[in-house]
Amino acid sequence: MVTPHRLRVPAPSAPPPTGHLPFADAPGVPDPIEVTGRWLTRGGRPWFPVSGEFHYSRYPAREWEEELLKMKAGGVSAVASYVIWIHHEEIEGRIRFDGDRDLRRFAELCARHGLDFIPRIGPWCHAEVRNGGLPDWLLARAGMPRTDDPAYLEPVRNWFTEIAGQLRGLDRAHGGPIVAIQIENELYDQPGHLRTLKRLAQEAGLSAPLWTSTAWGGVQLPGDELLPLYGGYPEAFWTEADGGWPDTCRKHFFFTHERDDEGIGADLRPMTVRGTDPVPANRFPWATCELGGGMAVAYHRRPRVEAADVAALGLTKIGCGSVWQGYYMFHGGTNPHGELTDLQESHATGYPNDLPVLTYDFQAPLGEYGQVRPSYHELRLQHLLLECFGHRIAPMESVLPERRPAGQHDRDTLRWAVRTDGTSGFLFVTNHQPHDPLPDHADTAFTVDFPDAPALTLPSAPVTVPSGACFCWPLRLDVAGLRLEWATSQPVCTVEAGGRTVLVLAATDGIAPELVLDADTVSSVATPSGEATPVAGRIVVSGVRPGTDALVEVDAADGSRVGLLVLDPATARTVYRGDAWGAERLVLSGDAVVFDGDEVRLHSPAAEPSFAVLPAPDSAQVVVAGTRVREEADGVFTRYTIEAAPLPDSAVPVTLVRPAGPAPEPVTGVQGRASVPADKYVETVAAEYRVDVPEDLLRTPAGVLLRLRWTGDLARAYVGDVLVADQFYSGRVWDIGLDRLPVEALRTEGLRLKVLPLAADARVHVPGQVGEAWRAAGVQHAEWVVSRSWTVRAG
Repeated sequence: MVTPHRLRVPAPSAPPPTGHLPFADAPGVPDPIEVTGRWLTRGGRPWFPVSGEFHYSRYPAREWEEELLKMKAGGVSAVASYVIWIHHEEIEGRIRFDGDRDLRRFAELCARHGLDFIPRIGPWCHAEVRNGGLPDWLLARAGMPRTDDPAYLEPVRNWFTEIAGQLRGLDRAHGGPIVAIQIENELYDQPGHLRTLKRLAQEAGLSAPLWTSTAWGGVQLPGDELLPLYGGYPEAFWTEADGGWPDTCRKHFFFTHERDDEGIGADLRPMTVRGTDPVPANRFPWATCELGGGMAVAYHRRPRVEAADVAALGLTKIGCGSVWQGYYMFHGGTNPHGELTDLQESHATGYPNDLPVLTYDFQAPLGEYGQVRPSYHELRLQHLLLECFGHRIAPMESVLPERRPAGQHDRDTLRWAVRTDGTSGFLFVTNHQPHDPLPDHADTAFTVDFPDAPALTLPSAPVTVPSGACFCWPLRLDVAGLRLEWATSQPVCTVEAGGRTVLVLAATDGIAPELVLDADTVSSVATPSGEATPVAGRIVVSGVRPGTDALVEVDAADGSRVGLLVLDPATARTVYRGDAWGAERLVLSGDAVVFDGDEVRLHSPAAEPSFAVLPAPDSAQVVVAGTRVREEADGVFTRYTIEAAPLPDSAVPVTLVRPAGPAPEPVTGVQGRASVPADKYVETVAAEYRVDVPEDLLRTPAGVLLRLRWTGDLARAYVGDVLVADQFYSGRVWDIGLDRLPVEALRTEGLRLKVLPLAADARVHVPGQVGEAWRAAGVQHAEWVVSRSWTVRAG
């Protein structure tokens, strides 16, 4: 029996208010940024930004540029970063903006590569940093931090002046990249102080068209002074070890119009704030700054976040009505060593969570050492959609179906929504959530009733929506003179190739592609497989086998030429789009690809890496210096395989120096949560291993990871007596970047690994573990993962 899924689109809302908020771009800029009550505009056109958090002070400055290019290739248009006070002024009066703390250089690199920049200036950031980023010397003074106490505001004023000095000339008035500035973080009950901080920042010389504030947790904002930004995470390290998957995380896998998340940061404030009213939804657009690109791991709670979790959350928020996708973190990092103390969040400073000393990988799409993770490819697929069609989606309202889930534990009602302008739109489905898989939905069809256009019922025959499926299907999408009535495949992007505008679509896993064209806009159709059937004023294209050769060629009635390229789900997640060799091109690669002027760079651990291009360069040849390249057809793409020199042996001999002793007795700290065992146990009880690094890797350590599979409680790596890497066990592999280690000391000292066992009665949540063997300290496998960089030019 067909399950009815009907949605009635209401009459279009009145135009949103404009000019009602005190935000203004610099006079005379060519692309002024403005805010309406429902979306943002840039240069008079609806604007759908994608921002990603990357903490420059947690990453080596020598690698910033390439990592920013990776973010850009991943569809990020704006880079957000906390300016973490304690990283810059750990010792009062000695303010450092050198090396990895060079804020100005980081912002200039963003500008160089066409990325917007969003400094989040605090002064309190949280960011899982000691004191939330406030220096110890500041807290040692009399006064009340995070208030208008003059004893606090005086050093804050000086700090803001220092930031402004670093960013002078990088505002929009001078052609700079700064589009927004965030004030404070998660301050929910002091609107007057937020207003004071904004005034101090402006008096210091900071300027941006947008001034923002986090808005979750029932926040009280100072009127219209700050644009509220929201968030949502698939998991949380800050809840109780035995609390299960929080409902505040579960809610983000449903289509709703509720923007707030009372769970974020709830360990540091009440779950609800008395006497507050919701921020008016018709006054501010639904913008986000902290959609979970991953999740940190605390000692007491060690969540695992999978790529599908991140993808489902991101796509759901677009369907809910988001007009600004902001991710925290998009790029992981490593805490710097403090001169006086460690700089991570811990029980030592009264926080309820103990974090690792160094790692801030966050399971992010781009990892602590620049690793490209599956979540990066999943999000890039969505970001390509927004890059090409975000100006259409942003003004579209989110509409929910008649039949919706009865509550957060309803697994049986299909979750879907439509973004629409009243005649066309995009249909979103989320049939995935973490921890608690959702069932298949058999015999599914959708009916969307439009007020100003005929209803659409799709697909032509009911389908089964598989468990785990998440997708966006177009409804009446105009492409270069062709109207695509609907498709059971997700739009990815467009590219000009072979004299046609090619719309790339990603097939939905488990659902056969169907493309339905408005016959009045079609002159002729040619399909590589399947058939094109006229049906009641439409042409139904079915039976297409997704792949790089699945190009449906359409001559439109107005004389334009259009291609509809349906890629299989796996190949679609390898699509990059960028300017290369004088034209906009698609590159297919499962590895990291960056576009940099007349170069394309490929970072790959494969023995013979390959990539495919559409359209191929006019020279019909690409060149990789000093390396032969093999060329062959791959459907409508041209594939290039680099005939590289053999990789070094990946085997890593790991020598057990000392077996582990008995696990230390568990201890608890703030809020009764488990605390990290004392350092003395790492010295006396931990199993110790030695890794000798081959000389050929020491000579060229860039791109080399030591990948470890291990069990136990916590692990730390040392060169000599210097801690160089650490991790709490969560079932994930442990990567250590060789180029972060002191090479000369490695030659003489080697790398020491210390692994501590976990007591059976420790109040620690580690998901997915069965039995007790995983608690024992041990390294089970080690290998070298060598990612080589290839610079590709057109011949």
